[in-house]
Amino acid sequence: MMSENHPAQAELREYRGERLGSIGDFRENSTKGVQEIDLARYKLAITGLVQRPRSFKYHELKELPRKERLAAVDCVEGWSVKALWEGIPLKAIFALVQPKPGANTVIFHAQDGYTTSLPLAYLLEKDIIIADRINGLPLPAALGFPFILVAEGKWGYKWARWITEIELSDNPAYRGFWEERGYNNQGDVTGPMFEG
Repeated sequence: MMSENHPAQAELREYRGERLGSIGDFRENSTKGVQEIDLARYKLAITGLVQRPRSFKYHELKELPRKERLAAVDCVEGWSVKALWEGIPLKAIFALVQPKPGANTVIFHAQDGYTTSLPLAYLLEKDIIIADRINGLPLPAALGFPFILVAEGKWGYKWARWITEIELSDNPAYRGFWEERGYNNQGDVTGPMFEG
């Protein structure tokens, strides 16, 4: 459906024969409400166990390689939305900062203080992206603009939004916001929702 305000931008509803969910299908369930980020001041810091710690401005990130990914967000609340995501492979960012040999865990920090973590090996093997577009449109603030982690195969609480820092760590036991409250640290949609 065409927007009256943006007639040139229509949300994609199908991709390679697969029906896509809509931006409007997502539910607002953030811990501190939707965050509004000023792009003029935004920086994505890459910290921790890296050879070359760095902060990227938004326009610098837009110059990095990009990929599309069809993936579903599966929420522990019982809803799911499949969408086409477009953004930057974490591999491209990691290549610039060079993780140190001991790094095995990546902690994602959000504007609102939210955190979650995933194994570095998973991010590399699955070629995971941070997305700034969904279904052919710019990512809305409610979904994490400027970047959401497209954590394929993981529960929605692993899909960090409003990412401001990516920290490489050697602590696989790190627990983020929901993981500290009993949710499974692996976050696999095929595994248990809660820690045993």
